[in-house]
Amino acid sequence: MVQEEKSSLPVLAQRLERVPTGVAGLDEVLNGGLIARRAYLLHGNPGSGKTTLGLHFLTTGVKQGEQALFITMGESEQQIRNNAAVVGFDLAGIQFLDLAPSPDFFAEVQSYDIFSPSDVEREPTTERITTEVERLKPIRVFIDAMTHFRYLSNDDLQFRRQTHSFLRFLCDSGATVLFTSEDSPSHPDNDLQYMSDGIIRLEHNHERRTISVTKLRGSDFVNGVHAYRLSDKGMEVFPRLLPSIEIKQEFTTSVISSGIPEMDELIHGGIERGTITMITGPTGVGKTTLGMQFMKEAAGRGERSVIYTFEEWTDMLVRRSSSINIPIASMIERGTLSVVQIEPLRYTPDEFARMVRKDVEENGASIVMIDSISGYRLSVRGEDLLRHIHAIGKYLQSKNVAVILINEVDDIVGQFKVSDIAASYMADTIIFMRYLELQGELRRVVGVLKKRHSDFQKTLREYEITRYGLKVGKPLTKLRGVLLGVPESSEDAIEE
Repeated sequence: MVQEEKSSLPVLAQRLERVPTGVAGLDEVLNGGLIARRAYLLHGNPGSGKTTLGLHFLTTGVKQGEQALFITMGESEQQIRNNAAVVGFDLAGIQFLDLAPSPDFFAEVQSYDIFSPSDVEREPTTERITTEVERLKPIRVFIDAMTHFRYLSNDDLQFRRQTHSFLRFLCDSGATVLFTSEDSPSHPDNDLQYMSDGIIRLEHNHERRTISVTKLRGSDFVNGVHAYRLSDKGMEVFPRLLPSIEIKQEFTTSVISSGIPEMDELIHGGIERGTITMITGPTGVGKTTLGMQFMKEAAGRGERSVIYTFEEWTDMLVRRSSSINIPIASMIERGTLSVVQIEPLRYTPDEFARMVRKDVEENGASIVMIDSISGYRLSVRGEDLLRHIHAIGKYLQSKNVAVILINEVDDIVGQFKVSDIAASYMADTIIFMRYLELQGELRRVVGVLKKRHSDFQKTLREYEITRYGLKVGKPLTKLRGVLLGVPESSEDAIEE
């Protein structure tokens, strides 16, 4: 019985053996890579990066000591090598089978009186492929593009049979195959989609590039559309953040103080780890300053925080903070704080999520502040903003990170509003900051609207931003209409 159990293990391991693509982020989408000895269709419009992905696939195999074969039906080998050199690919270990038409092809007169051109040309092409495969015994094969075989067939039925037989021949020879197609309305690649073991789709427009896996026989994969980028280093994929698949770490209910006794009284000690705190209010009211107070206190205990600023230049934030007794420069120097300036029109939400994951998983960030939701909205570019914020917030919670979301509302005074995007449901704590006009003077007040994990004071407090930091006063007990910004008051409204 034990012997039978042992003999079945190699078969299982062989069936589930993974082949990494070499593209950063794509193997995560594929749950480890492609399954070995199968054939996969790479579908995409011109310029989407299909050949770049194929070169990643082949060069990764060469680095692992595997034999890699590039079968090209369109571009010549020299063209491919020239283009790869620009991106920095080293193709020294890759074998090429160049089936692209040579420059002499158009100068030659080819006429076939009895047989069709496809019948005459198919046999030598097939022989060259089989000879090369049997000689090299490649572990990885990239074919660009498979649809060129259609011109060596008399009809669609023959093409399907020949292509299916060809792919079986390669896989049975021990190769994992990645092949591209040239899809068009007149010649769709539906037949190739059916016979492939998996489909990777690349799409790009003027705004962004996306990649998705729509089929992967024998394996699960990360659903949805993921962003990717082509650069002088090749291709990088940024998997869509799905917090539901993350494993929740052990939750610790420790509290992070603001360092301001009156503020801590208002929120009953501070904000909890693994929770989302939304600080909301109009422009200039001090939302970022309050958020940085929690980071300042955490830095004193040696904890690391990260601010992602979508709106303010880093040097401006450093100068402004130093003028109100928040030593950002020294925190950065000690490594307890990182300020990451984000240009929202440059990064997609998936790229930003990847950046956040790296700071948390590799650099140990325990507090993350996103400043602000309004700036983050620009990077979403018409997508569902709420879905992206929900995903990144829940992911950070699953890592027991304290999240601070800075939310700006448009109204300076008037009707009270927490958020413009109905995001308050995901916040465990909501701190609102508000302007009010009192005795002909513009004042600021702070209050707590919601706190899931503890009680909080229901009163409002006036505060000031001074050169010594944030100064919070006693509760305002003799005012009404504060949330409208124009309170009714008496001469002794504020207790001294």
